Amino acid sequence: MKYMRILTVPALMLAMTLPAAAQQLSLGQISGYLNGLKTAQGAFTQINDDGTISTGRILIKRPGRVRFEYDPPEKTLVVADGDTVGIVDPKSNTGTEAYPLHRTPLNIILARNVDLTRDRMVTGHSSDGKSTTVRAQDPDNPEYGSIELVFTGDPVELRQWVINDSGGSRTTVVLGDLKTGMRLDDESFVIPGKERLRIDR
Repeated sequence: MKYMRILTVPALMLAMTLPAAAQQLSLGQISGYLNGLKTAQGAFTQINDDGTISTGRILIKRPGRVRFEYDPPEKTLVVADGDTVGIVDPKSNTGTEAYPLHRTPLNIILARNVDLTRDRMVTGHSSDGKSTTVRAQDPDNPEYGSIELVFTGDPVELRQWVINDSGGSRTTVVLGDLKTGMRLDDESFVIPGKERLRIDR
């Protein structure tokens, strides 16, 4: 899953976006923040597993929907429509790729009800004094991979995530300042050509 793998950001890049020292956020606080995040949009920077960097715009509509629009010269589009993740890459010889959303770590934060206190979901919870990092997985299917979420507090904000996929790759997405609470049309989360795709559930 080339564009859904999420990686390690240089410490300097992350440090530039973080405020002064803050207390570690609880799992309840983080779950509450994610459940209250209905719509959001903003810029993102993605560091791919091969070290290349992409930028673009992200749209989020919970539950289940996210859209990554990549800046030129990239022409890739990644869309989750509620049950499927589609990767549209004009440079690919295989055409559009599609995967069940529930088999990806992104499903953890796009779920209708996020509960990070669930048994065996969180495998790491720490703070460096400036941000809180949570590593989470599907407790029933850890083989689907994990996601590392980085938050700042006062107010709580999601700053980046790192996806560790089932193939052992890591991909990092660093978020710019997210605007929230706007209306986002469902049409923005349609996977082009989905009706022609074979999706292994």
